[in-house]
Amino acid sequence: MPNVLLVDDDPETGAWLSEFVKAEGFTIAVADSLRGARIRLTRSMPDVVLTDLMLPDGLGMELMEEIGTGGSTEVVVITGHASVESAIEALRGGATDYLVKPVDIERLRGVLQRIPKVEHFREEIGELRNELRKLGRFGHILGSSPAMHRLYDQLSRVAPTSASVLLVGESGSGKEVVAQTIHDLSRRKRQPFLPLNCGAVSPQLVESELFGHEKGSFTGADRQHHGFFERANRGTLFLDEVTEMRPDLQVKLLRVLETGSFMRVGTNEPIATDVRLIAATNRSPEKAVADGKLREDLYHRLNVFPIILPPLRERGTDIELLAEHFLAELNEQEQTNKRFSSDAIAALYAHNWPGNVRELKNYVHRAYILADEVIEPELAPESFLQKSHSSVLTIRVGTTLEEVNRRVMEATLAECGNVKRKAAEMLGISLKTLYNRLAVYQAEKGELPVDEEADSDETDDSVQDERERDPERSAAE
Repeated sequence: MPNVLLVDDDPETGAWLSEFVKAEGFTIAVADSLRGARIRLTRSMPDVVLTDLMLPDGLGMELMEEIGTGGSTEVVVITGHASVESAIEALRGGATDYLVKPVDIERLRGVLQRIPKVEHFREEIGELRNELRKLGRFGHILGSSPAMHRLYDQLSRVAPTSASVLLVGESGSGKEVVAQTIHDLSRRKRQPFLPLNCGAVSPQLVESELFGHEKGSFTGADRQHHGFFERANRGTLFLDEVTEMRPDLQVKLLRVLETGSFMRVGTNEPIATDVRLIAATNRSPEKAVADGKLREDLYHRLNVFPIILPPLRERGTDIELLAEHFLAELNEQEQTNKRFSSDAIAALYAHNWPGNVRELKNYVHRAYILADEVIEPELAPESFLQKSHSSVLTIRVGTTLEEVNRRVMEATLAECGNVKRKAAEMLGISLKTLYNRLAVYQAEKGELPVDEEADSDETDDSVQDERERDPERSAAE
């Protein structure tokens, strides 16, 4: 049976909590001070530590030094002196939850029901981290660039906890997919995951959507409505574009996070809820606070574990990986075998992708519809081509020189409209060298080598001109 260590100097609280924990299927040890708890920890490491924040000889959070953050022991702080600062400190210090006295029975039961699964989920996440190096996947997320590996490391650490997460990233960078992945790798994965875009719902309806309403509470409320906090109980609620929420609703959201309860519109009766909150924004949260768009106290409560999502333009070869993935999905759905040309791939790297993954997915779908067998750069809309033919190419620090050479060469070819003579001049290499390098790149992709004589961008006359200008190529032929 899993074991709980209860640390509380109030005998009455300790007695009823002990009985409750036993009834939930746990064995229990009790200590009334930090010293007593430390003695217990030297004997055996429990699965769960329920500790009062204020103890006679110090703060309950000091036990984290003995417990550490890398093991399987969960720490839940229980306090009668609740504050935003103490909650943030506890969760950042490694606690997995924060309960306020008098303890809500259902919320504590929900915590205990999740506890035995923690080690299982950490093992599962460890296996996923190993697999991603082979498959370029992590949960619902696809990508193998260094920026994504850093993201996966953050997700693997925060997913098993109950800490609030704030996702910051540009529009289309995959914030909801990341939130879904956190939920699916958490102890709540069998419970609901509900997303709500605060910017897409009328400001007058957001409160009803979040907290629900009673019949007759306002015009048009012809029946009782259960809101997101009620429907997501014991699961995860994802609030996208949280900075678009009205200030008065931000106050109510903060209250739910602090007390674990809310009230439907049209009633004063509190309803308990156990929801993990993941919030997201496409703007700087610090600037949103400065501009009065986001309450500072709510920002600190949401920002327990901030995660910044990298834009697509900073993800290197993930651009090609994602494009091929989206195309493969379409091929499977429609039973086709369409593919990208090497020029189309080069154009993908040259584009800046202001709409990120969402824009890339839409482009692949559009190009798939327009293409017969091979997707060429000219199938992109004019605005895409104009942006793709810029002279700026973003390359992450740490990219191999071989990969840098390939990307620069392919992007230059795309900008020159695939006129190889012009591309060679821009790159400062001979036409023969350009052909040789392209042949190597295409061989690596399993494509046929370039047919120089049949190259559509050069007429017979232009080829003859190149032979005269480039003796090396003439001799090689």
